[in-house]
Amino acid sequence: NHRLRAVVDKALSANMTRDTIDRAIAKGAGTAESDNLEELVYEGYGPFGVAILCETLTDNKNRTVAEVRHGFSKFGGSLGTSGSVAYLFEKTGLITLSTESNEERIIELALESGAHDVLNNEDGSIDVLTTLENFGIVQHGLKAGGLKAIRAEVTMLASTEVDLGLNDARILLQLFEHLEDLEDVQNVYSNANISEEVAAQL
Repeated sequence: NHRLRAVVDKALSANMTRDTIDRAIAKGAGTAESDNLEELVYEGYGPFGVAILCETLTDNKNRTVAEVRHGFSKFGGSLGTSGSVAYLFEKTGLITLSTESNEERIIELALESGAHDVLNNEDGSIDVLTTLENFGIVQHGLKAGGLKAIRAEVTMLASTEVDLGLNDARILLQLFEHLEDLEDVQNVYSNANISEEVAAQL
């Protein structure tokens, strides 16, 4: 959900610790330090029945699971077992284009390149969705057609969404901020849906 992502980003405002950045670089570079790092995904339900996936990179899974479990519990959620919510998400390529782009042109280029869906957002931006396999191909097709993406990433897209009102969204946001502040947490995904009207009040 873009609005939730934007709100979380705004609240955190690049509050990633130096250590987290260094460890991510070490993992990518395959240095000695990275040999001890393990990628783990934790699943559970947050407050209001919101499904949450939490991707981590850790050198101590006992510490990480304890911290993630504490975060879920603190804000009215519960950490689940492996597979408890993962089935609700699909790894998807997401390419977002600005409101200034020609919608018909985007649809034409996206579908020609192998995208499987094009969605309009409330803020006027346009999302192009792809399979993991076609992500790079579609990116290239849009770029070759003269279209510049605001962002392009591989994300976990929920098959069903839970609509949240203002108070519920505030509580969920606190959980998100808490999880994303944890040193080992890389990404947090959920099936929460926050309307533009609610997001404007957060």
